[in-house]
Amino acid sequence: MAPQPPSPSPTPEKSDKEVAAEFTSYYLQRATKEFAEDLDKNDALHVLIGALQQGTALFSPEEQRRIVTTAASSTRGA
Repeated sequence: MAPQPPSPSPTPEKSDKEVAAEFTSYYLQRATKEFAEDLDKNDALHVLIGALQQGTALFSPEEQRRIVTTAASSTRGA
């Protein structure tokens, strides 16, 4: 089962800040699932978390909005 992104707000239009926060949460949940076994063994967990958080900066605000919107709509349809 895929990690659930944060619940969408009641208004369809979210601010860039809201989208960025939801995207970061979604991105970290997905990465955590993918690296679950490594996280159990990794002594440098804080380094990995920092690297993952920095990775969110690679996505433009438009890409983040698209991903958050797609993830929210797929969750409602599930």
